[in-house]
Amino acid sequence: MRVSFRLKIIACCIAALGLICSPGAPVLPDMTIPWQEADSGLLVAEFDYVFKNDPYAITLIKIDPKQYSFKLLCAAQSGKQSYTTKEWAEKHQMLATVNAGMFQQNGLTSVGFMKNFDHVNNPKLSSANTVLAFNPVDESIPEVQIIDRECQNFSELRNKYQSFLQSIRMISCNGQNVWNKLDSKWSVLALGMDTQGNILFLFSRKSNSVHDFIEILMTLPLSLKSAMYLEGGPQASLYLSTPKMTLQREGALGSLEENSLPFPLPVPNVIGIFKKPQAKT
Repeated sequence: MRVSFRLKIIACCIAALGLICSPGAPVLPDMTIPWQEADSGLLVAEFDYVFKNDPYAITLIKIDPKQYSFKLLCAAQSGKQSYTTKEWAEKHQMLATVNAGMFQQNGLTSVGFMKNFDHVNNPKLSSANTVLAFNPVDESIPEVQIIDRECQNFSELRNKYQSFLQSIRMISCNGQNVWNKLDSKWSVLALGMDTQGNILFLFSRKSNSVHDFIEILMTLPLSLKSAMYLEGGPQASLYLSTPKMTLQREGALGSLEENSLPFPLPVPNVIGIFKKPQAKT
């Protein structure tokens, strides 16, 4: 989300339902996640009861890196044309796509460090503490991981991967919610990693504070090890399509349905997944 556009979104956000830290907030019951298999090693869960009158308030997609590869697609690397997450997926035959973080005023450059093989979208490291790394140079390291710069040596790991996306840390390596408590609310798209090494796309359409969304995620039995912010507001979007299911989710301007845009917004950079050739269907 461009910085100026994000400020406009915050300005027009309206009061949302209270969350876990608020009096009278909904309490999630003890439960197992109602995963549905979109494909082997690719699971989807949606919660339509966490917030009343708001179907698909939370969408989760869990990806097994042993069966799926990750790809970073950048408009600056391919004609400078932005697309919706659905269009990116269809053009490049991806099974699922999400925003690859916030971007600057020029509509192309990532807010944080971003590199994809020989293409450097943004060479500068920001102060953000998490970096998604994938496309390793050899098999001695995990295929994909969220690097916490406070707990890991990024200078050493920087030479071990081909693709990087830097963004704001949500859950620290000590399992703490490190997002400040703020009154601002918007739809949230994030990326997490669990203790088994699975990658999760985490989306809340309901307009919440990011801190409270993290609190909700930490109450769910997801075994989250770390999480990083990707995007907020109407530009927060995800798309998934397999032979078993298709879903498309976009963020909203505020907490009410009438604040949703009538069409998905294009984004310049996305993370996509595709099934490895040796993976079983």
